[in-house]
Amino acid sequence: MTNRDPHVLDVNLMGRAYRIACAPEERGGLLGAVALVDDKMHEIAEQSRATGDRLLVLTALNVAYELLQLKQASGPELEQARHRVSTLRARIGEALEQQEALF
Repeated sequence: MTNRDPHVLDVNLMGRAYRIACAPEERGGLLGAVALVDDKMHEIAEQSRATGDRLLVLTALNVAYELLQLKQASGPELEQARHRVSTLRARIGEALEQQEALF
C-alpha cells in the first residue's frame, strides 16, 4: 500500500495492513515500534498458537511487562549514574579551583 500523505503511515502487522496517523518526524520511531510489535506477535503466535484478539492482548501484555522490567531495572541505576556524575563534577570543580589558586 502506498500513501503520499506525510502524516499517514501504512504498516503491516502479522500480514494485515494498517493506516496510522503519524507526524513525519516520528516515522522512524513508529516503524521501529511496528517491527518490535510484529516480531513479538509472531513469537507469541508460534509459542502459544494464539490468534485474533487473544494474540493482541498477549502481545500487549508482554510488551508492557518488558517495558516495566526495563524501567525498574534502569531507574535505580540511572539515579546512581546521575549521582556519580554530580560527584565527579564537584570534584573536578574543586580541582580546578585549587589549580587556579596556584597561578
